[in-house]
Amino acid sequence: MQTSDKLLLLRNKMVELGIDACIIPSGDPHLSEYPSQHWKIREWLSAFTGSAGTLVVTSEEAGLWTDSRYFLQAEDELDTQSITLFKEGEKGVPQYTEWLCEVLMPGSRVAVNGATVSVSLLRKITRELRKEQIQIDSSVTVAEDVWEARPAIPDNTVIIHDDKWSGQSRAEKLEMLRREMKRDGVTHYITAALDEIAWLLNLRGTDVPYNPVFHAFLMVEFGTVKLFINPHKLTAQIARKLDGDDIRVSLYENFEAHLKEIPDDASVLLDPDRINSSIYASIPPKCTKREQTSYITSLKARKNDTEIANLKKTLINDGLAMVHFLKWLEDKVGEGKITEMSAAETLKSFRAAQPEFVGESFRTISGYAEHGAIVHYSVSNETNLKLKPEGLYLVDSGGQYKGGTTDITRTVALGKFPKQAKTDYTLVLKGHIALACAVFPQGTRGVHLDILAREALWRHGLNYGHGTGHGIGFFLNVHEGPQSIRPQDNGIEIEPGMVSSNEPGVYRRGEYGIRIENLILAKVKQESEFGTFMEFETLTLCPIDKTLIDKSLLTQQECEWFNNYHAGVYNALAPLLDEEHRNWLKEKTSAL
Repeated sequence: MQTSDKLLLLRNKMVELGIDACIIPSGDPHLSEYPSQHWKIREWLSAFTGSAGTLVVTSEEAGLWTDSRYFLQAEDELDTQSITLFKEGEKGVPQYTEWLCEVLMPGSRVAVNGATVSVSLLRKITRELRKEQIQIDSSVTVAEDVWEARPAIPDNTVIIHDDKWSGQSRAEKLEMLRREMKRDGVTHYITAALDEIAWLLNLRGTDVPYNPVFHAFLMVEFGTVKLFINPHKLTAQIARKLDGDDIRVSLYENFEAHLKEIPDDASVLLDPDRINSSIYASIPPKCTKREQTSYITSLKARKNDTEIANLKKTLINDGLAMVHFLKWLEDKVGEGKITEMSAAETLKSFRAAQPEFVGESFRTISGYAEHGAIVHYSVSNETNLKLKPEGLYLVDSGGQYKGGTTDITRTVALGKFPKQAKTDYTLVLKGHIALACAVFPQGTRGVHLDILAREALWRHGLNYGHGTGHGIGFFLNVHEGPQSIRPQDNGIEIEPGMVSSNEPGVYRRGEYGIRIENLILAKVKQESEFGTFMEFETLTLCPIDKTLIDKSLLTQQECEWFNNYHAGVYNALAPLLDEEHRNWLKEKTSAL
């Protein structure tokens, strides 16, 4: 079915319900970054497959709002005769609420499914539309109702995440959580975030591609824990273990009905950024609602010693897979048989050969030449370029292992490349090193550090549109809050134990993209009379392409960091490689 036909179905339904416009976000009832196929309503309607974007449809027009990571992708995927692309952040581009205020009349009615928007977002939309006397209705479903042959919610079996990986038992985590609740006088803790539920219960699943989570809701009280899940997803063994920890299982679809039974004198903790507005509306109005960042979001971001030790072992295995891949790429690219798609598949096979590998942590971004400039490029049969022994190739990939989640980007020269690329690459490397070497006082937020990765690029009039760093889960979501390193301030301090990415880049449309990404661990460096100071430890182990470096642009300290990093890569990986790969790695990690 064509996009225009789907939009016609939607508009007919809007007329039937008396709706003048419909907002269709990317989320599901759990506000997941990557929802299951059942909830990819925006994608079904618009054909845009990016993970971030909002579709807005009126009786006569439609627009898709997305950020700079997806501009090129959206241009390729959208039917521009039916949907206009609005590039968020670009000069003169209105927000979708501003656009609705321009194209709708006062008294108009706008629908959004309250189960797919956070409390914070619905409040923002309501506040902005109210200025023009436009009503927002979050109690109706419109887009969902016109999707024929909609995929079912996944019903996959849940698996145990052993304590030897997590470092803490389910009971210990519940005790930690209840200490937080007791301190704040909270009687009921509610979460719908799938990664939070998986972390707290030491369980994992396969309901969402690349994210080892399962569909469920959770309510924690002092006497009991209520897990709302399809019981068929639980094995008898898991059900017994949950019962042993006083965790009661109820049906997934009964969650909101249970919320309505919370006593009026209860104090309920909610994260307005991670709870959907339908859940919020189901809680009795007389309850005290305490709004703040979710306890679990903060607890799981600070990795414990066992998780850190396991992640370091995992990154050795991931580094071995990358070495095998990069050598294979170098050896075979001249044969003219490698494509973006086959390269990604080969990389996956090298990871799959490593111990405790479960799957990829996201779909590999395998971008050759101009496709490297598409920040979240997704190769397809129609776009699948053949790699030639020239130009640049960007590969952003990661693995899910029982011992942790990985995320790494390398940009490599496959042969002759543009002269400008050498300068660009070196400036990106300078930014990467600056962040890796950061020393900062406790209390520093990601926004304070972001400039370190951009300064060298800024001095040459260059920049990149995405964040510099995101948190990363432990055998969980590859993008994890609450911390981030980006120009926008989210108020979250960098704390010891947080693992983040370090990934500056630069992208020249139609030519190439460059990004260098490692994982970094925040840790205490020293205590002094001026307070506690922190630093980052780089965890990722993989050579960084030297052929693209203009050494004249590097300081002595930057050269020393680079050489020390490569020495560490060699020392960690070489003993585990055969002679052929060991010799290759020795050359790739030799000093500048």
